[in-house]
Amino acid sequence: MLVRDAMSTVVLTIGPAHTLRQAAALMAARRVGAAVVLDQDTSGLGILTERDILVSVGAGQNPDLETAGAHTTTDVVFAAPGWTLEEAAQAMAHGGFRHLIVLDGNGPVGIVSVRDIIRCWAPVRLRAATLTAG
Repeated sequence: MLVRDAMSTVVLTIGPAHTLRQAAALMAARRVGAAVVLDQDTSGLGILTERDILVSVGAGQNPDLETAGAHTTTDVVFAAPGWTLEEAAQAMAHGGFRHLIVLDGNGPVGIVSVRDIIRCWAPVRLRAATLTAG
């Protein structure tokens, strides 16, 4: 199975000036765990995850003053739609993260998460276990 089959095509894009509270509200409204941070000045892409927001709030920082840009991961590993789920899982395990921005030639087309991969793998493994048990 490929990344394109598992990824979410709901890509929330925010700017680096969004506050963490604004980012959290947008992520919650769209029921996503990560936002793509697009910096128009540098044409760079980064990612802000729910964990980034949690770490900031846990450190006592004010989510109304902290910006997405200050908490964005810019050293991002990107996936291609044609990657296998195994390749995506290996990249996540190697890098220690749970989301990959999926890029094609025109920019971000989706995000694939550990949850997406598990959702795809679980039915396959369940069917295989049922076939061997029956």
